[in-house]
Amino acid sequence: MTGEAAPLGAASVELPNRRATRRLARRIGAALAPGDALILSGPLGAGKTFLVRALCRALGLPEREPVQSPTFTLLREWPTRPRIAHADLYRLGSLEEAEQLGLLELRDAGAVLIAEWGERFPSALGRDCLSLRLELTPRRATLSADGPRSGQLLQAIRANSDK
Repeated sequence: MTGEAAPLGAASVELPNRRATRRLARRIGAALAPGDALILSGPLGAGKTFLVRALCRALGLPEREPVQSPTFTLLREWPTRPRIAHADLYRLGSLEEAEQLGLLELRDAGAVLIAEWGERFPSALGRDCLSLRLELTPRRATLSADGPRSGQLLQAIRANSDK
């Protein structure tokens, strides 16, 4: 992210299968607090939406509720604890379009903001986000923190690695 603060910490998690991704989602979910923000990046098909679905399940969303990418709706909210606001910024063409989604206001209201392709418009998401870069070959997630709260979140995820 050009012009952004350097990461405060980073970790890499191998994701050889869906089970490993679900475990990572449970670790993240156990550490989240209202107002946290996650930026998901990576190529198409890397598992961004699968991770969000697993995170929603870890935070209490019933299996009968479908969790799909908000590629065309741009934003979906999930009645989890804490509540998740899931955005997909892939189709947006400008920072102004991203700001019109009201993502900062959702965070301020206590939603956990998860933004697929959020690295495109970081200022629309606010400061102190935990970034997760998902890679296909090899399948892994690289997590990086850029502020005090995201650093705490990263530490908690690391601490829960044995669970």
